[in-house]
Amino acid sequence: MFPGGKINPKKMKQMMKQLGMQMETLEDVKRVVIETEKGDYVFDEAEVVATIMQGTTTYQINGEARFEPAAVEIPEEDVKLVMVQTNASAEAAKEALTATNGDIAEAIMRLSGA
Repeated sequence: MFPGGKINPKKMKQMMKQLGMQMETLEDVKRVVIETEKGDYVFDEAEVVATIMQGTTTYQINGEARFEPAAVEIPEEDVKLVMVQTNASAEAAKEALTATNGDIAEAIMRLSGA
């Protein structure tokens, strides 16, 4: 596309302007977090570039992400059920449910020694 494979930054900027594109590097970005159901992707030292074209802004994130799994929420009813089935304390039932990612049957088996 470009002769010799080299791009003159000045020409590139000029071409982008002709196409109605604007690029802007966001300054002083400390952290970017993408939240999902299963956890968060965290970019601690990210470079973020906003590209505006035809009224739409697109963000490009450059950097290393780490994944932080979402904490499992254990409903109180599940804790009570495990307590009743195993005669365990609320604390033990909750620990077993947390260790099994909320799997009631597995938590009961774990506390029952099965």
